[in-house]
Amino acid sequence: MPEFDTSTPVGEWVAEFPQTSRVFQELQIDFCCGGGKPLSEACEAKGLDPDLVASRLSESLATASDEPTQNWSESTLCDLCNHIEATHHAYLKTELPRLGELVDKVAKVHGGNHPEFIELRTVFGDLRSELEPHLMKEEQILFPAIRQLESAASRPSFPFGTVANPIRMMEHEHDNAGSALKRIRDLMSDFVVPDEACNTWRAMLHGLEALELDLHQHVHKENNILFPKAQQLEASETAT
Repeated sequence: MPEFDTSTPVGEWVAEFPQTSRVFQELQIDFCCGGGKPLSEACEAKGLDPDLVASRLSESLATASDEPTQNWSESTLCDLCNHIEATHHAYLKTELPRLGELVDKVAKVHGGNHPEFIELRTVFGDLRSELEPHLMKEEQILFPAIRQLESAASRPSFPFGTVANPIRMMEHEHDNAGSALKRIRDLMSDFVVPDEACNTWRAMLHGLEALELDLHQHVHKENNILFPKAQQLEASETAT
């Protein structure tokens, strides 16, 4: 059983022990965009005791049986790119349109008595408008470059210079998505289903919470594993 060091960045814990993501998600500790923060700092921001959180993380490893166990930090960059596209990109391409219809319907039906649904429609619409071209930029520009980096004997030449340039843009858009997800959670009162909720309302809340979890996993794999490894590989190829 590993000893959790509270000075280790949150993202590194999830990269090494994917099972711990459930604990961070439950405690609303950002392990994707904010994955560079030490566990102690992330806990302090939430008013949590780092030692107690570390104990919960250890327990999650001791009791986990059906949690995700794939350690993507040990995979090739090509395999990780393929996994992200086949899993997280495919999910978003299906869910964003479906959730958009639900959000729009709930806003039209219940927005008069619940103005938070009007803002939700705007926030979700902005998130979708940025995510859809974001996926295209990764699939058509960044991921092919990362695959080329891994397969080339020496550093290839890219029209955008170094992979750090598109990565920087992707990370900025990840930050925007993280802010939108936080606002959606706040607007939807942590996705608690009220008694008055109709089935469409309930389906929307369930879908938005699932979207948040998937995006957190998605961004974590890119920000904390794929992007750093790609930049390290490029730097090593430059040195040789």
